[in-house]
Amino acid sequence: MVSFNVTVMVITFLTVCLLPTNTSAVYHECCRRYMKIKIPFVAIKGYSVQTDIELCPINAIIFHTKKGKACTDPSLNWVMDYVNRLRNKAQMVHVKTSKAHE
Repeated sequence: MVSFNVTVMVITFLTVCLLPTNTSAVYHECCRRYMKIKIPFVAIKGYSVQTDIELCPINAIIFHTKKGKACTDPSLNWVMDYVNRLRNKAQMVHVKTSKAHE
């Protein structure tokens, strides 16, 4: 009788631990809607790209700021301007670093 209870507890524990990591963790991290305001460029530390998949229903540019993540609409001009400015900054760092290693 004790081994049955232990088995049930182990199965319950594994179910509780595994379910959130397989579904809700992914769902929790994705953008479901766009923010409405334009954020200042100086507040942005980086960005990532989200493509629409089953659990993440929109394409988005996610700007990373000191305060957290901001989901933005990639069709807006200011969003793509910020992405291009960040790419240019990264390219400049790459060139400087490459020259330093020569």
